[in-house]
Amino acid sequence: MINMSALRDTPTLSGRSVRLVPLASEHTEAYFAASLDEEIRRLTGTHRHLTYAQAREWCESRSGRTDRMDMAITSPGDHRYLGELSVYSVAPENESAGYRIALSAIEFAGQGLGREATELVLDYAFDKIGLHRVWLYVYAFNMRAIAVYRSCGFAVEGRMRDALLWEGRRHDALLMAALRNSARAT
Repeated sequence: MINMSALRDTPTLSGRSVRLVPLASEHTEAYFAASLDEEIRRLTGTHRHLTYAQAREWCESRSGRTDRMDMAITSPGDHRYLGELSVYSVAPENESAGYRIALSAIEFAGQGLGREATELVLDYAFDKIGLHRVWLYVYAFNMRAIAVYRSCGFAVEGRMRDALLWEGRRHDALLMAALRNSARAT
């Protein structure tokens, strides 16, 4: 049985190198700046360019949502914005939900921040929300992210051929999922 109040009452989750806090208006500047980073846009397949007003409205509208959990990834000491993540498309009847994560700059890649944030979210999703399955999409060229997801218990379940057209080239997307028991078995 899903605990929907665990989505409504977005927690603060703390690890050694990251602190996950509810995404809110104070993250607008950094969230908007991250949306301008071309490499982050490529890795996430983001064609649309956000305006500052859209970024502000998105960050301000996250609190009080009962159907999803949107969090800012921050550093524990100085609360510097490192990225954001979401648990979304929650299907209580199937005990499943989607997951996405994006670091705000390539300089944060390779430090274990995404892995730690993902592990914290999976623990919360399985233990507190009561999910059985957490799924995500990742582009097949993003080998670093695929390796991180595998290390967190995700397995490839399928491939969507030519799912992304980026600068004239087509790229596949992989569907990956972690199950409650498999995430902890790795």
